[in-house]
Amino acid sequence: MRHIFRYMRPYAPVVAWCLFFKIIGTLVELAIPFVLQHMLKVVAPQNDLKQIIYWGSLMILFAAAALVFNIVGNRLASRVARDGARSVRHDLFAKTMLLSCRDVDRFSIPSLESRLTTDTYNVHQFMGMTLRIGIRCPILLVGGLLFTFILDPVLTLILLSVMPLIFITVYFVTTRGVRAYLKAQRSVDGMVRVAREDCQGIRVIKALSRTEHENERYDRANRTLVRDEMRASLIMATSNPVITFFVNLGMVLVILFGAVRTSMDLSSPPTIIAFMQFFMMISNAMIAITRVFVNSTKAAASMNRIQEVIQADEDCPTAPEGAYPDFVSATGEMPHIRFENVSFSYLGAKPQVADLSFDLYHGETLGIIGSTGSGKTTVVNLLMRFYDPDKGAIYLDGKDLRNLDSETVHSRFGAAMQNDFLFADTVSENIKFGRDMTDEAVQSAATIAQADEFIRAFPEGYEHLLAIKGQNVSGGQKQRILVARALAGRPEILILDDSSSALDYQTEAQMRTAIRSMDNHPTTVIVAQRISAIKDANLILVMENGEVIGAGKHKDLLNTCSVYREIAESQMGDGEGGELHE
Repeated sequence: MRHIFRYMRPYAPVVAWCLFFKIIGTLVELAIPFVLQHMLKVVAPQNDLKQIIYWGSLMILFAAAALVFNIVGNRLASRVARDGARSVRHDLFAKTMLLSCRDVDRFSIPSLESRLTTDTYNVHQFMGMTLRIGIRCPILLVGGLLFTFILDPVLTLILLSVMPLIFITVYFVTTRGVRAYLKAQRSVDGMVRVAREDCQGIRVIKALSRTEHENERYDRANRTLVRDEMRASLIMATSNPVITFFVNLGMVLVILFGAVRTSMDLSSPPTIIAFMQFFMMISNAMIAITRVFVNSTKAAASMNRIQEVIQADEDCPTAPEGAYPDFVSATGEMPHIRFENVSFSYLGAKPQVADLSFDLYHGETLGIIGSTGSGKTTVVNLLMRFYDPDKGAIYLDGKDLRNLDSETVHSRFGAAMQNDFLFADTVSENIKFGRDMTDEAVQSAATIAQADEFIRAFPEGYEHLLAIKGQNVSGGQKQRILVARALAGRPEILILDDSSSALDYQTEAQMRTAIRSMDNHPTTVIVAQRISAIKDANLILVMENGEVIGAGKHKDLLNTCSVYREIAESQMGDGEGGELHE
């Protein structure tokens, strides 16, 4: 819980004013039963109408003052909860954007989504309730007990006898409730994952007539969530009935002993009436405090999940200076990119890349081809330092990537990845992607990516509004916009990971020619399934099960690598890279 209060600390002045208004309002409210007792015991027997009106007006004034002070205090509490929760969401989202790919894999996207939504909402609710109820109710509880002790110490002791039972109940329920809500939140993650997958793949689901199957899969996740939430709710739901029972037990005992004491002239009816007013305040305060404990249980579970993300260690930290030696070229010519005996595994078991080595010089093109799961995209992920290798080293201009901070590394790349996204904004803003660049730079990048013509065909041109994930453009148009985004920053190294699979051969060839003619001559890495995309590369790697089974230029591989030759013959007719056949 200390993490929640840490987010409230910057708003200490507002919290102080909230405390002031809530305390004054609560104290004024506590004065009302005292005035009532005075009216019944002193004023009423005098039959003085003016005195009755005066003291009655005073009760109305106290009630109105309590109302005003509590409203102002509640508004301040809502302000603190709003701003505090905004800070939590900001820090959580900022950390999420900085998570390493390994941490994203560990947490999972659906879990991160639920932490950013459901968990932050629970924290927001707790912040507001703590300042609204968590201040007022303890004052009512302590103040009510104090005033009842002044009115009748014996009856107060009877009331206090049930308090330990209430506190034991609250402790038992909240202790078990935290574990139950943590499990329920994990079930929320599972349901979000299924819903997210189904919403993204709804076209495929319909095309394959698997709607009923996915309904059943979602229903299983939903039933699991309902079961876990019901268990958590049942645990927490026991608090109110049990506490209400103990409160009612205390009330019965107070009425019973109060009647006895009144019959013995040890107390009076006005005192008992005032005592019962205080007792109602105390009982309501106790029930409200249990609500705070229920919300604190949810908030504690949610804040633990939030802190797991915020406090996650940096997975690819910058190594201390000199920790990894620079590469020294024996020939004097420094490769732009060098992989040296690199091995890597996502889960620490079977390696996705094993003992990979190659050199790529400035302005050259590397092509990577292989079957699905062969390790092609893993090479790109390692090059862009989304992960660090388990063995070996990767050099950029002779510098080990582990000696460079991730921001410096990423700023040198422009990438169009196979799972990239387009957001709901104009074509121009999707290409700029928040970067400060001119319209001319955007249009130049689109021209190289062979996207300028179809963009200008839109009625709004570059101001054409794209739907979420680019659902109102074709697959080929989407890929060309993504390539334009990668090119717009004039990168030093260009990564094209399966970014032309939806293009026809002619458009793909025109794009390759335009990229080669760029005046800054970026070093290019192309991951592809089609020979046509990589046949002109300076170096082609043929990968299978994480290993390189062929390396060289197109013509060399046709003679030395049977797998590459089979792919070429199946895609390019003559097997020599001549005319393409569709």
